[in-house]
Amino acid sequence: MTHTIGIGVIGMGWMGQAHSRAYRAISDRFYDSGIRPRLVICADDMAARAKQAQEALGFAESTTDWHAVINHPAVQVVNIASPNYLHLEMVRAATAAGKHVFCEKPVGRTPQETAEIEALARNAGVMSFVGFNYRWAPMVQYAKMLIDEGRLGRITHYRGRFFAMYGSNPLGHLTWRFKQAYAGSGVLGDIMSHVVDMAHMLIGPIERVVSTRHTFIPERPLPTGEGTHFGLGTPEDPTGPVENEDYVGALVQFTNGAQGSFETCRAIFGPKCEMSFEVNGTKGALKWNFERLNELALYLPNEDAISDGYTNLIGGPGFPYHGRFNPGDGIGIGYEDLKCIEAYNFLQSIVEGKQREPSFASALTLAGVQAAMIRSWESGHWEGITSLRQSM
Repeated sequence: MTHTIGIGVIGMGWMGQAHSRAYRAISDRFYDSGIRPRLVICADDMAARAKQAQEALGFAESTTDWHAVINHPAVQVVNIASPNYLHLEMVRAATAAGKHVFCEKPVGRTPQETAEIEALARNAGVMSFVGFNYRWAPMVQYAKMLIDEGRLGRITHYRGRFFAMYGSNPLGHLTWRFKQAYAGSGVLGDIMSHVVDMAHMLIGPIERVVSTRHTFIPERPLPTGEGTHFGLGTPEDPTGPVENEDYVGALVQFTNGAQGSFETCRAIFGPKCEMSFEVNGTKGALKWNFERLNELALYLPNEDAISDGYTNLIGGPGFPYHGRFNPGDGIGIGYEDLKCIEAYNFLQSIVEGKQREPSFASALTLAGVQAAMIRSWESGHWEGITSLRQSM
């Protein structure tokens, strides 16, 4: 059976374009599913970028008014890839119109906004999804299978981190991501959200945290014109204050007794995009790094002392989803392939009428951890995780 689903995308920067290409790829990579996304309309506040996206990506229409995406009768899915400060308003309008919603992380600028967004989708009875694409890497999915099957034994330790250099240059422009009114938190929402989501998926709920934050680069040059997150100013440019954190670290205790640590930084020097984790259990261990996303280091010792050490597994069609993209061992997949897997799982929720994860409910659980970290910044102590779920 064929399922044609009308897609509207809001925000046609890098992420909006990546989402659009992901939807287009579903008809090819997941042909047997019968899902046929149709790119109906895209929106961007820059007319030239909206028009270029329409022509390059194959949308039937483009607009500078995001309301037109939500109100379009052929749109069933609203994909939000706009700056954080617009998420709540857009989700409110989309859910009021009965549209299914995909929203990039962080869903809300604050944990409280995320709670409101989750309640909007739940009350409207629509499907929701969040852009936690790293969880869809085939080697990560295989790691989850090993953990769920008990191959590592009882999990005792978890270390998650996301180090990225996008804010390491002091001359990097002071874009909206560094401003509290537009982004909310800094790395807590931007990349710590990926770390916590991965830990939730692999290990389970978190009981309590103690956390710290720091801003390494307090001033940045003001952008001229539009400015991008990768644009650079000069030492002579006027500057403005960075209003949120460059770094967050935390110790965590999971409900199942596992002990762990989380660490994120956008101003570190060295790692390019080190979204990674290490898991230790009573029978084995494993570790994964997005910079080498087609590999998984696995330690499952046997009685042979000679082979008692980590084995480096190489991706191939024997691992979840990999065969959808190529048929050979060692032939790697990339970032946008993960976005395709992500989009496929979201649209399957709609076809099946059964919510898959990560939904806004997953984002709400994450927001509870973020809220505890924020409280710990102020108290300097361990803080328990409490539910932020709003009543209907």
